Amino acid sequence: MYVVKSPLPDADLKTVSEALQGALVDLVDLSLVAKQIHWNVVGPRFRSVHLQLDEVVDTARQHSDTVAERASTLGVSPDGRAGTVASSSGIGKVAEGWVKDTDAVGTLVDALGAVITRMRERVVATGEPDPVSQDIFIQITADLEKHHWMFQAENG
Repeated sequence: MYVVKSPLPDADLKTVSEALQGALVDLVDLSLVAKQIHWNVVGPRFRSVHLQLDEVVDTARQHSDTVAERASTLGVSPDGRAGTVASSSGIGKVAEGWVKDTDAVGTLVDALGAVITRMRERVVATGEPDPVSQDIFIQITADLEKHHWMFQAENG
C-alpha cells in the first residue's frame, strides 16, 4: 500500500529507500549504543565522556528523524522497530556492565567508524538517483566524522 507517491522512478526509489532504511537503523542503534555506554561509563574521565556521549545521542536522534521523514516523503514506510534495528545494524555488540572510560571511548570510535563507512557508501549510492537524500547523508557523515575525531582525540 502506497499512501504517499514518490516522485522518483521505481529503480531509483529502491536504491534510495534501501539507503534511507539502512541509515535509520544505524542511527537508531548508534543512539542506543551511546546511551548504554553513557549509563555505564566509569573512570577518571567519567564526566567528560559521559557528556560527550549525550552529544552523540542527540546527533543520532536528530538525524534519524530527518532520515525517517525523508523516507516518508518519498512514500517509503521507515522501520525503526527494535527487531529491525537489532538484525540490520552495522554496529557491533556492546558489552554489558560497567565500562572503563578508555574502553568507552574505543567502543565509540569503532561504532562511529562503522556507521561512517556505511554512510559514505550511501552518499555514493544516492548521488545519481536522489541528490536531496545524498545531501542528507553528506550532512550526517560530516557530523558523525566530527564526533569520531573528538573521540579519537580522547585516547590520543
